[in-house]
Amino acid sequence: MSSIRELTASVVKFRDDRDWAQFHTPKDVVLSLMLEAGELAEHMQWKNGDELQKHLEEKREDVAEELSDVLYWTLLLAHDLKIDLSAAFQKKLAKNDEKYPVEKSFGNSAKYTELK
Repeated sequence: MSSIRELTASVVKFRDDRDWAQFHTPKDVVLSLMLEAGELAEHMQWKNGDELQKHLEEKREDVAEELSDVLYWTLLLAHDLKIDLSAAFQKKLAKNDEKYPVEKSFGNSAKYTELK
């Protein structure tokens, strides 16, 4: 299993080996991230229940590739913006833990502002 640091190094090397950093402004990286997230969403569009589950099983490799593309751009953006993604993720998870306490949110899909 690779760490975020190792995956990021691989992504940066891939980009730098091709001299693509010149094209990777934060805006363009975010747009690429959004486009890849859209390609992932296409696998879900117009499908529900058993049909969606069957599609996801049959297209598991394609879904994995789209998730990997989303991760690629996420890692690259974090690197370029000098964001420690591991630390940022842990901080955000702790924040979410406060916003969604188990006793109020267990089995409840309501937004934190609507929890009682």
